[in-house]
Amino acid sequence: MGYILKKDQQDLVNLAKDFAEKKVAPFVHELDQAKEPGQKLLDIYQEAVDMGFCGLEIPEEYGGLGQDYYTVAAVYEELAKVDAGVATAIAASGLGLKPVLQHGTDAQKKLYAEYLTGEKGSGFCAFCLTEANAGSDAAAGTTVAVKQGDEYVLNGTKCFITNGGVASVYTVFAITDKTKGVKGISAFIVERDRPGVSVGKEEDKMGIRLSNTTEVIFQDVHIPADHLIGQEGKGFIYAMQTLDLARPMVASLAVGIAQRAIDESVKYAKQRVTFGKPIIKHEVIAFKLADMDMKTEVARASIINFLNTYYAVPKRNYTREAAIAKCFAGDIAVQVALEAVQILGGFGYSREYPVEKLVRDAKIMQIYEGTNEVQRMVIAGFVANQ
Repeated sequence: MGYILKKDQQDLVNLAKDFAEKKVAPFVHELDQAKEPGQKLLDIYQEAVDMGFCGLEIPEEYGGLGQDYYTVAAVYEELAKVDAGVATAIAASGLGLKPVLQHGTDAQKKLYAEYLTGEKGSGFCAFCLTEANAGSDAAAGTTVAVKQGDEYVLNGTKCFITNGGVASVYTVFAITDKTKGVKGISAFIVERDRPGVSVGKEEDKMGIRLSNTTEVIFQDVHIPADHLIGQEGKGFIYAMQTLDLARPMVASLAVGIAQRAIDESVKYAKQRVTFGKPIIKHEVIAFKLADMDMKTEVARASIINFLNTYYAVPKRNYTREAAIAKCFAGDIAVQVALEAVQILGGFGYSREYPVEKLVRDAKIMQIYEGTNEVQRMVIAGFVANQ
């Protein structure tokens, strides 16, 4: 792999690989086909929390593992090789955490750490930004938080929220001043057990079925003023900063899917014999595998390029690099997974084999956390202003 890691970092990546192969893989097919994954999936989630995977980014002084994003990305890739749904659930907790780590108070960081390390609740959190009419255009949201004395009253509905039904705490974006547009959006910490918080139906998804996706409804939810993250009116900026940092992590999930597609293709191509030799010996298949490998390694390198930029020049705007990593890796995941289906032929099209699921899982990588069309708009803006 392209990540150059120290021994302790690699040990954690190996731990994730072992967890995915031994604790997740035996149940993936069953849970992917189930209408309601149920308790078995919750048991897997709990083990992920117990092993610290939801607290990878939390600094050690708050009880987390304090890992850098090179390690986090490599861990996510290993998890996504086995199941991108479980990897998405874990990564979504990191998404909800990021605004608190970047802009929260010490008390807020401690509160969030208690949830994600499993001291409180489920060990999972959720990032509540998307609404029915405010997906790619996040500024079009209608959820509001009205200041009343020393608290805010929150009303609104968020949709397509990863971990919405299993999270114990949410990072919620709401309008605090309707007259200011995007400058009137603020961010809040909202615990799941507050009166007025409820969860809507779980989405019946095409892929990443081992992740939980629901509506989250806030009806006259009273939030202490000290649950405001950072400053009023800065929520949209915080959300965009969070997504810039999270999109390369989505790319790492996409790379995991692509790598698994390559691995399954190679295994099959070595065994399948046509015209007297394994199909991997036929140039048309060998070159197809070479293209799949090149694209996947470049996608991985785009994540590393982002991280090099992020750590080398902390104050620099890295929106472009984040968009490139997410967009390229998302596209590659779909392309490589489709090629795997082609290599396996009829077996690739059958649900008894894993590669058709890779296609279903890969498709969301072009959609969530900013569609690839939006990423191209972002990149084009930077190109035009060079």
